[in-house]
Amino acid sequence: MHFGSLPTVGVDALTSEDFLLDVREDDEWEAGHAEGALHIPMSEFVARFGEFTEQAPEDGKVYVLCRVGGRSAQVTQYLLQQGIAAVNVEGGMQAWEAAGRPVTDGKGGIGTVV
Repeated sequence: MHFGSLPTVGVDALTSEDFLLDVREDDEWEAGHAEGALHIPMSEFVARFGEFTEQAPEDGKVYVLCRVGGRSAQVTQYLLQQGIAAVNVEGGMQAWEAAGRPVTDGKGGIGTVV
Protein backbone atom coordinates (compact mmCIF):
# COMPACT_ATOMS: atom_id res chain seq x y z
CA MET A 1 0.00 0.00 0.00
CA HIS A 2 1.12 3.55 -0.68
CA PHE A 3 0.49 6.13 2.02
CA GLY A 4 2.35 9.09 0.52
CA SER A 5 -0.68 11.38 0.58
CA LEU A 6 -1.50 10.77 4.25
CA PRO A 7 -1.10 13.61 6.74
CA THR A 8 2.11 12.79 8.60
CA VAL A 9 3.97 14.36 11.50
CA GLY A 10 7.29 13.70 13.20
CA VAL A 11 7.42 12.99 16.92
CA ASP A 12 9.26 16.27 17.50
CA ALA A 13 6.10 18.17 16.53
CA LEU A 14 3.91 16.45 19.14
CA THR A 15 3.05 18.05 22.48
CA SER A 16 1.72 16.61 25.73
CA GLU A 17 -1.69 18.04 24.78
CA ASP A 18 -1.99 15.95 21.61
CA PHE A 19 -4.34 12.94 21.51
CA LEU A 20 -2.30 9.80 20.81
CA LEU A 21 -3.78 6.54 19.55
CA ASP A 22 -1.47 3.51 19.81
CA VAL A 23 -2.54 0.68 17.48
CA ARG A 24 0.17 -1.86 18.38
CA GLU A 25 -0.66 -5.27 19.81
CA ASP A 26 -1.07 -5.89 23.55
CA ASP A 27 2.44 -7.30 24.12
CA GLU A 28 4.03 -4.28 22.40
CA TRP A 29 1.87 -1.88 24.47
CA GLU A 30 2.71 -3.63 27.73
CA ALA A 31 6.47 -3.46 27.03
CA GLY A 32 6.33 0.29 26.60
CA HIS A 33 4.08 3.10 25.40
CA ALA A 34 3.58 6.85 25.49
CA GLU A 35 1.86 7.86 28.70
CA GLY A 36 -1.71 8.97 28.20
CA ALA A 37 -2.13 7.30 24.81
CA LEU A 38 -5.33 5.41 24.00
CA HIS A 39 -4.54 1.79 23.13
CA ILE A 40 -6.67 -0.11 20.62
CA PRO A 41 -4.79 -2.73 18.57
CA MET A 42 -5.17 -2.42 14.79
CA SER A 43 -6.45 -6.02 14.70
CA GLU A 44 -9.40 -4.96 16.90
CA PHE A 45 -9.84 -1.38 15.74
CA VAL A 46 -12.92 -1.66 13.54
CA ALA A 47 -14.73 -3.78 16.16
CA ARG A 48 -13.79 -1.28 18.89
CA PHE A 49 -14.42 1.88 16.85
CA GLY A 50 -17.22 2.95 19.23
CA GLU A 51 -14.78 2.85 22.14
CA PHE A 52 -12.43 5.07 20.14
CA THR A 53 -15.13 7.63 19.29
CA GLU A 54 -16.13 7.89 22.97
CA GLN A 55 -12.61 8.95 23.93
CA ALA A 56 -11.35 10.82 20.89
CA PRO A 57 -11.47 14.61 20.76
CA GLU A 58 -14.47 15.83 18.79
CA ASP A 59 -12.73 18.79 17.20
CA GLY A 60 -9.05 17.91 17.47
CA LYS A 61 -6.59 15.78 15.62
CA VAL A 62 -5.81 12.17 16.42
CA TYR A 63 -2.14 11.21 16.17
CA VAL A 64 -1.80 7.52 15.33
CA LEU A 65 1.25 5.50 16.46
CA CYS A 66 2.51 1.97 15.91
CA ARG A 67 6.07 0.62 16.05
CA VAL A 68 7.44 2.17 12.85
CA GLY A 69 4.47 3.68 10.99
CA GLY A 70 2.92 1.01 8.74
CA ARG A 71 -0.04 -0.11 10.84
CA SER A 72 -0.69 3.43 11.99
CA ALA A 73 -0.81 4.55 8.34
CA GLN A 74 -3.57 2.01 7.69
CA VAL A 75 -5.58 3.15 10.73
CA THR A 76 -5.00 6.81 9.80
CA GLN A 77 -6.41 6.08 6.34
CA TYR A 78 -9.46 4.41 7.89
CA LEU A 79 -10.05 7.33 10.28
CA LEU A 80 -9.79 9.85 7.44
CA GLN A 81 -12.42 7.85 5.54
CA GLN A 82 -14.67 8.20 8.61
CA GLY A 83 -14.24 11.98 8.53
CA ILE A 84 -11.85 12.10 11.51
CA ALA A 85 -8.83 14.41 11.46
CA ALA A 86 -6.12 11.75 11.79
CA VAL A 87 -2.36 12.11 11.37
CA ASN A 88 0.16 9.30 11.05
CA VAL A 89 3.18 9.63 13.37
CA GLU A 90 6.26 9.04 11.23
CA GLY A 91 8.62 6.44 12.66
CA GLY A 92 6.12 5.43 15.35
CA MET A 93 7.22 4.43 18.82
CA GLN A 94 10.76 3.69 17.61
CA ALA A 95 11.14 7.36 16.64
CA TRP A 96 9.39 8.40 19.88
CA GLU A 97 11.92 6.46 21.96
CA ALA A 98 14.88 7.58 19.82
CA ALA A 99 13.85 11.21 20.33
CA GLY A 100 14.11 10.73 24.08
CA ARG A 101 10.37 10.90 24.67
CA PRO A 102 9.25 9.06 27.82
CA VAL A 103 8.16 5.44 27.44
CA THR A 104 6.27 3.81 30.31
CA ASP A 105 5.36 0.21 31.05
CA GLY A 106 2.10 1.38 32.64
CA LYS A 107 3.20 0.09 36.05
CA GLY A 108 5.31 3.07 37.03
CA GLY A 109 8.44 1.73 35.39
CA ILE A 110 10.44 2.72 32.34
CA GLY A 111 9.19 0.94 29.26
CA THR A 112 10.90 -0.22 26.13
CA VAL A 113 9.76 -0.38 22.52
CA VAL A 114 9.64 -3.90 21.10
